[in-house]
Amino acid sequence: MLIIGLTGNIGCGKSSLSKILEENSLDIIDADLISREIMNNNKLLKKVFDIFGDNIKRNDGTLDRKKLGELVFNDDRKLIKLNSLTHPVIKEEIVKKINDIKLQNKDIAIVDAALLIEGNFLDLVDKLIVITCDENIQIDRIINRDNITKEEALSRIKSQMSQSEKIKFGDYIIDNSGDIAGLIYKASKLITHIKENWCE
Repeated sequence: MLIIGLTGNIGCGKSSLSKILEENSLDIIDADLISREIMNNNKLLKKVFDIFGDNIKRNDGTLDRKKLGELVFNDDRKLIKLNSLTHPVIKEEIVKKINDIKLQNKDIAIVDAALLIEGNFLDLVDKLIVITCDENIQIDRIINRDNITKEEALSRIKSQMSQSEKIKFGDYIIDNSGDIAGLIYKASKLITHIKENWCE
């Protein structure tokens, strides 16, 4: 089975591309969804609270993801600490999901992960798609989507590996500086490329 990684920085349209690929009957493993689900793991949650404090805890004892995000996006050391806790667990879950898809005799699985490179998940994939876009468009998209200031948007962008650095790892690059119609067209070209060049 061919395992394809899909990555891209915040605001570049990775989730939109992932959705289009899923609509074209490709199996998607969503690392962001997994990272939310693992926070229901009490053992892991306890470690997170022990390190980052109870102020990121909601009244019902669950994690306030927004508060945790504000904490780590503005402090590289805290982000590294959080990732060292969560990434091994996320990787374990991705491997389980890859094996589940293999058991269904599928030809392709796509691992959709923003931190695919930074999280050391590259060894899980055979090929890597990197989605990029113009930085001004990226900033506008983040501001509009998350209802935050330009400074906050820039802080989130800076917390990730630069787009130019990510491109170096890519087997296929998609520039998503245009509209959704343009992305749909580029996704269909990508699917053709996968079937003609990457599948045995």
